[in-house]
Amino acid sequence: MIKGTVKGGRLELNVPADWPDGTQVEIHPLHESGRGDADVIAAAEIAKTLSAMDRVEPFEMSDAEEAAWEAERRADRERQKKHFVEHSEYLRRMWD
Repeated sequence: MIKGTVKGGRLELNVPADWPDGTQVEIHPLHESGRGDADVIAAAEIAKTLSAMDRVEPFEMSDAEEAAWEAERRADRERQKKHFVEHSEYLRRMWD
């Protein structure tokens, strides 16, 4: 990747010294609204992504794993509540 700047209607680029003359590049603005075709995904890329998604195995938990996960969620929720109460008390004392 190279970066450049538009100055006086001309484009100034910082090109690596090892790029030979005649190297072709594509230039797109970094910040542009309504980029048109730049937001379109090529059909081959869509097919590749869908193929990869088809190969993902569904995630299933055993009853024991699900129970452990739920217990951890409850414990985490209690830790967050305790932290909230402690922090709110600290803030209250700051303003008293």
